[in-house]
Amino acid sequence: MAMYNDKVMDYFLHPHNVGEIENADGTGVYGSPVCGDMMQITISVDKDTDVITDAKFKTFGCGSAIASSSMATDMIIGKTVEEALNVSNKQIIEELGGLPAIKIHCSVLADHAIKSAIYDYAKKNNKTYAGLEGFDPDADDEEQEDTPEHI
Repeated sequence: MAMYNDKVMDYFLHPHNVGEIENADGTGVYGSPVCGDMMQITISVDKDTDVITDAKFKTFGCGSAIASSSMATDMIIGKTVEEALNVSNKQIIEELGGLPAIKIHCSVLADHAIKSAIYDYAKKNNKTYAGLEGFDPDADDEEQEDTPEHI
């Protein structure tokens, strides 16, 4: 277990925001065929303030995937949609105190799942956000990982 720090282990063993929001305002599902991890993030948004009031996740995957999902949901609750769109995989890794190099893709999956949930919310509510410009919720993991914000 030495490859994971105490914070990652805590978020893996005692994850926050596990589950699924019924009648969610946005749902994002993303997975990687390379590693087999699959994430679903659901969000509730206060439509008057555009603040994410709740976020839940379901993740099938390794400890890093679960910890990344848990941390990501913690990070976006209470933020406006635009602020949540600025949460990057690098910030998720920093908040977790680091991930092993071979597990960085887990934070990329969480980042993509957040953006996918917000994309779903925006589409349902006919909204546009600068942070979604050029975002493709159906892009392959490898395509997303090569973008500058994921390196």
